Parts: sequence; structure tokens; C-alpha cells
Amino acid sequence: MWQARIFTLYPELFPGPLSKGLYGKALSNNIWNIKTINIRDYASDKHKSVDDTPFGGGSGMLIKPDVLAKSLDQNIKSNEKIYYLTPKGKLFNQKLAKDLSKEKTINLICGHFEGADQRVIDTRGIEELSIGDYILSGGETAAFVVLDSVLRLIPGVVGNDQSISEESFENGLLEYPQYTKPQIWEEKSVPDVLLSGDHAKIKDWRLSQSEAITRDRRPDLWQKYKKN
Repeated sequence: MWQARIFTLYPELFPGPLSKGLYGKALSNNIWNIKTINIRDYASDKHKSVDDTPFGGGSGMLIKPDVLAKSLDQNIKSNEKIYYLTPKGKLFNQKLAKDLSKEKTINLICGHFEGADQRVIDTRGIEELSIGDYILSGGETAAFVVLDSVLRLIPGVVGNDQSISEESFENGLLEYPQYTKPQIWEEKSVPDVLLSGDHAKIKDWRLSQSEAITRDRRPDLWQKYKKN
């Protein structure tokens, strides 16, 4: 069973939408599991304080190292992956999602305030991870993104494994356009090649469409694709 631990100040948010649909069914069937750890439970004062002002000045507050470290040390086993969700982390992508789906357990720390004391990150072997170049009010939203992308790669969660292998980023390209019934809608018809029954031509058409879309919309991906 694949498991995620979420270290958060708002444990009531989880599993949230992940308890519905395919993910909810897989959760009920013990294909995956989620455990939330409330960081506030590890604070030592009566006010359950988890943050304080940064040394050197500056706006905002930081998550205290002693509180966060205690929540980690009492819940994480050795050799488990730990990720701190922060805008300054390395960029999350499909390759990393695949790697995480092969782990037995992953641990996600949801950032808040202006971040966490760097000493915790350095001493606990925590990797900093970002889902994109923008700012969120907290790491919980980012945790849902990571979980969503990883869970669908776990065997038994999504019924059609082939559909996963044909999606965007699987071959370094964005996905080709898709069409379904009715064949003609608002005077627009499905491309003739998709009605031909010629699977070789369909494959070539889809590849050419993926290449054109990637070249136009994601030049960065296109450059990487051409090098491979």
C-alpha cells in the first residue's frame, strides 16, 4: 500500500477531494493511504505556537525549527523521502511524479508564513519542491497537486493504464487533440484521418500534432525533445 504523510497546520483539509471518485475507491480498497500530522500538536507552549520572527529582520514569520523537527522525528521512519513544498524548491514534473509513485511512503511538509527555519531542512535531509513559479497562501494546495499527479500512476488506481502512457509529457511532448461523437458538431467535422481506420496514419498524425503543439506552446519542452 502506497502512503502519504502530510505535515500541515490544517489537517482537516485532507483527504478532501482525494476521497472521491477513482481515488476514493482506491482509498477504500487500501491501494493507498493518507495520514495527516498537525504540526501544532508538537508545540511546547500553551498557545501551540509554531512560528516566530526571523533573525536579521524582515517581514512575516517563520516555522520554528524545534516544533517542525519534533513533528518529523516522531512520525518519519529512516530512508523515507521528505519534501517541503516551497516556491524556491526544484520544479515538480512528471518524471518525479513517476519516481514518487514507486516509493512506499512519501512525506510532504506544507509551508506557511515566510517559510521554515533552514536548519530543519538541512539537518533532516529535506528536499525543497515547487509546483510552479507563483505564490500560494499555503502548501496544502501544492500537496494536493503532487498527490493527484502521483496517485494516478499507482497500479490499480486508474483503470486504463494505456491512457496514462499516452498523456502529455510521457514522451516529452504535449498531448495531441482528441475528438469524440458526434462526428459533425456546429458544422465542424472530426479530422478525416481519425475516421480512416489506418492506425499507422493515425499514429503519425497524432505525433505531428503533438510536435506542432509543443513547438508552439512550450519551446522549452520542444528544445529538450529535439535533443533526445
